[in-house]
Amino acid sequence: MQPRSLLRVGITGTVIAIICCFTPVLVVLLGVVGLSAAVGWLDYVLLPALAVFVGITLYAMMKVRKA
Repeated sequence: MQPRSLLRVGITGTVIAIICCFTPVLVVLLGVVGLSAAVGWLDYVLLPALAVFVGITLYAMMKVRKA
């Protein structure tokens, strides 16, 4: 994967994870659809996803600076 596209993926994933973690968007959407029982498990999925996407972003930034 090219460093620039990897950087785009990392930033996009980070922004989506931040929106879902720190705003009630995902909680409201799951409640509307009828999956509000899954809200208790969001922290186990979203916080590691946020960490992975931040890591991808940092890795891609290092690759872009080298290139």
